Amino acid sequence: MSETFEDEVLNELGDDRLQEIAGLLGTDPAGARPVVGRSVAELSGELRQAAAEPASADEVRAAVDEVTSAEPPLQGVAGFGGLAAGGLMAGVLGRLARPAANAIARKTGIPAAAVSRAVDILVPVVLAVMTKRAATKRSGGAAADGLGDLLGGPGK
Repeated sequence: MSETFEDEVLNELGDDRLQEIAGLLGTDPAGARPVVGRSVAELSGELRQAAAEPASADEVRAAVDEVTSAEPPLQGVAGFGGLAAGGLMAGVLGRLARPAANAIARKTGIPAAAVSRAVDILVPVVLAVMTKRAATKRSGGAAADGLGDLLGGPGK
């Protein structure tokens, strides 16, 4: 996969949702892009950290197994109907959203409430990209090999 995970999330997000996030952040889409990228990276980092912690590792492993299962992939953001339809991974990402948003707010100076709303928009998009990556692996005849295959980058 030549695109980074952040690039895939931006593509899946689309112009309308990027504009929505830009409005929340008080900027234009060009100004929102780096915040979206940082937010996706922060969510990914929080997820990797949760996978490494004994208290949450089993839940993350089960969520990854659910995403990488042979079930038909959910199609796009519209297929999620909110976090409730996203399964275990949606729940895990939902819990990690606030710490990720707080970290981004500290790094950028953007109010935490605005970043939190933006990250809430990103969670189902991140889940959609993870699901698509797992489906791409399956269609190529291979199983996704855990979190590294779903997120790319370190830990792969």
